Amino acid sequence: RARTDWLRAMGLNHRELASTEGLGLVVRDCAVRYLRPARLDDLLSVEVGLADPAADVGRASLRFAQRALLADESSGGGEVVLATGSVRVACIHQASGRPASLPGALLARLSEQIPAHSGADGTTPDGTARQQ
Repeated sequence: RARTDWLRAMGLNHRELASTEGLGLVVRDCAVRYLRPARLDDLLSVEVGLADPAADVGRASLRFAQRALLADESSGGGEVVLATGSVRVACIHQASGRPASLPGALLARLSEQIPAHSGADGTTPDGTARQQ
């Protein structure tokens, strides 16, 4: 949901994309690094954004950087990173399953919203959305 919410904030609605343009976004590949366990009933938040917009936005795909976080009560309100990962989604024509260019409106919005300097140094990119 975090990726869907982030894309919605960028002006892309999956249903509209499918119904008006016949396009869909599918997971092409993903990688995850588990750092600490989560427990049943833990309240988690997920950050999602583009770590390096120049490298993460392609003609037909986007690569998202994600972090799963847990509130750390022992640190006075801080958060502990439980997992980090990346997910590349590809834009496809739903009828044929063939690659398609990302919608121009989304690419334009990304170029407006994402700063030239991002979180490559480990900081959260300005384009980050949080999902709880």
